[in-house]
Amino acid sequence: MNFLEQTGMGLLRRMDPEQAHRIALFAMKSGLAPLPGLVTSPRLRTQLAGLNLANPIGLAAGFDKNAEVLSPLSRAGLGFIEVGGVTPRAQPGNPRPRLFRLTEDRAVINRFGFNNDGMEVIADRLSQRPRDAVIGLNLGANKDSDDRAEDFARVLSRCGEFLDFATVNVSSPNTENLRDLQGAAALDALLAGVIEARDWLPRRIPIFLKIAPDLTDAEIVDIARVATNRGLSAIIATNTTLDRSGLSSPHREEKGGLSGAPLFEKSTRVLARLAQVTEGQIPLIGVGGISSAEDAYAKIRAGASAVQLYSAMVFHGLSLGAEIAHGLDRLLERDGFANVADAVGTGMEDWL
Repeated sequence: MNFLEQTGMGLLRRMDPEQAHRIALFAMKSGLAPLPGLVTSPRLRTQLAGLNLANPIGLAAGFDKNAEVLSPLSRAGLGFIEVGGVTPRAQPGNPRPRLFRLTEDRAVINRFGFNNDGMEVIADRLSQRPRDAVIGLNLGANKDSDDRAEDFARVLSRCGEFLDFATVNVSSPNTENLRDLQGAAALDALLAGVIEARDWLPRRIPIFLKIAPDLTDAEIVDIARVATNRGLSAIIATNTTLDRSGLSSPHREEKGGLSGAPLFEKSTRVLARLAQVTEGQIPLIGVGGISSAEDAYAKIRAGASAVQLYSAMVFHGLSLGAEIAHGLDRLLERDGFANVADAVGTGMEDWL
């Protein structure tokens, strides 16, 4: 983090978290945010579900909910970008305050509730996306929808032609009963509708599934079976948690999903178990608590072909993605891996 970013981060941390986020997006739109540019090397270049990535460090959904800063993000040193979540109709989300920094725990709690501008507005922005970036969309459902499963397919039908991948998000804890769609029968029906919508698109893009960390082993096995049988291209493990174990921040009892450092171990264990169950049949993307190259490397060795981050940038700034990519390159070189793909799953047993 350079001096300018360090100064800016210091100012933003004194503000309400949601307002600070809006200012950060404005700074990116205005060209005020320092951007490191492309980060890649022969060790970092990899493929994920047929997508060619400059490096395996991605941005998780939630940072750019409304696809407002796609061009700056494409120059932020990341290998891929996921925007959203997006619902058919615009919705304001839950009442404020709904975002909380847990500085003592290096964590964040949010209960946004899929606030977004709706698929029509976001499809227009995606149509103007930079073509040299890998960009995906997190699909969501309206809170008051009569058919949430259909909502996912509708968003994909409207926005899919502008995407490189799409993620089915049934794991947010902030839309009531949404996680019920992770059950085997409901998930299978939902995915069938999404895949049918995908097959009508001009291009056959990969479909990912994002799951919660608060799953039983039986549920993990069921989800892996459904995802494999439906031919999904990847599973993202994991979304935020409802667990509050070991937290010390005054905000620890706020309702919503917890992300950041306390999620690292729990999400990595789910990731490793998925890697064990799927036996390499489906790529995995590791998310949850990544704030360093060592964290990203641990996820990769636990079974992830790529990783995503977001919450750590609240504390470390936008340059974190590039820093992690450079650090990962050094770790791969240290351990004698010619390419990141060679390291995937080599430490899985440590997490089981």
